[in-house]
Amino acid sequence: MIASERFERAAVLGVAVAEEARRLLSRHLDPAAAGEEAADGTVLVDVPYPDAAVVTALLDVAAECFGERGGSVEETRQAALETLLQLAGFDDESRLNSGGARG
Repeated sequence: MIASERFERAAVLGVAVAEEARRLLSRHLDPAAAGEEAADGTVLVDVPYPDAAVVTALLDVAAECFGERGGSVEETRQAALETLLQLAGFDDESRLNSGGARG
């Protein structure tokens, strides 16, 4: 396999991982809780088990791939989540943050 094929497959995998993270977060986003944003616009999404285990694994893999670092494991996962959401087309202006995620 030539390098360009490997990069293409890695890109497809990266987007698939980002989409799966987006899907799981969207699935568990409570529109009522989305109204309770922090001052910085952060919204808490409670992801129950077993989906929480999948999200944690996705964030750990993403953090390793993106070279994310933080002061704690949670900060590292948060940085990876922000990068994943950008990759999936979500950023600070995302409708995911306000409870209107696309399905």
